[in-house]
Amino acid sequence: MIKLKTKEEIKILRKGGKILNKIINELIEKIHPGISSKELDWMAENLIKKAGGKPAFKNYRPDFAQSPYEATICFSPNNVIVHGVPNSSLIEEGDIVSIDIGMEYDGLFTDMAKTIGVGKITPQATKLIEATKKAMAMAIKVAKPGAHLGDVGFAIESVAKKNGFGVVRQLTGHGVGYSPHESPNVNNFGNKGKGVELKPGLVIAIEPMLSVGSGDIMELSDGSCATDDGCLSAHFEHTVAITDKGNIVITNP
Repeated sequence: MIKLKTKEEIKILRKGGKILNKIINELIEKIHPGISSKELDWMAENLIKKAGGKPAFKNYRPDFAQSPYEATICFSPNNVIVHGVPNSSLIEEGDIVSIDIGMEYDGLFTDMAKTIGVGKITPQATKLIEATKKAMAMAIKVAKPGAHLGDVGFAIESVAKKNGFGVVRQLTGHGVGYSPHESPNVNNFGNKGKGVELKPGLVIAIEPMLSVGSGDIMELSDGSCATDDGCLSAHFEHTVAITDKGNIVITNP
């Protein structure tokens, strides 16, 4: 069941989203060879609490999971697409890493993710990150009232194909606001004019996930999802509210 948000709730989400954007960028500034994702997770939890929020992921168990998630962030390096669990392994020069972070603020939830390269990365990795970022921008551009989720998915898939990358089809974006995950699913592929119509009050997490290979996935022992061929992947995410005038990127600065 899709639950539309009120204008007042969207204002609260926007306030929380701005804070979340600041937090994720503070974390990204701390990333360097030799730091661990576990240390970044500790920083994230403290930054969220200092800002008056609560970690959205910690102790949360979505329907697809067998047990509650144990950390504040999802940290997904290289071939790990999403849901990577922070650990004591050290980040290395040449890695590409995704940070996905959710926050509850004033009773409402926002969600955001970014992928960056650590130090000098390969030209292919750079192209992958930039293409995924562009897919995010194009998806947001078409996410307007009267459009459909198929338009959003089509935009993402088109950028992926144009750049020679695969789309992760088995993982999706989602509704967000009253909880970390709500209806509807937001696919990274689709047909124009098909799927749920975007109406004012709909708040969704749009999150393109692209890979150098086919985009097929496998589940690792810690519950994270990785490319089944071991190739690099990238992931960006914004929380976006549909309004009667267009959209608001809730997690922008």
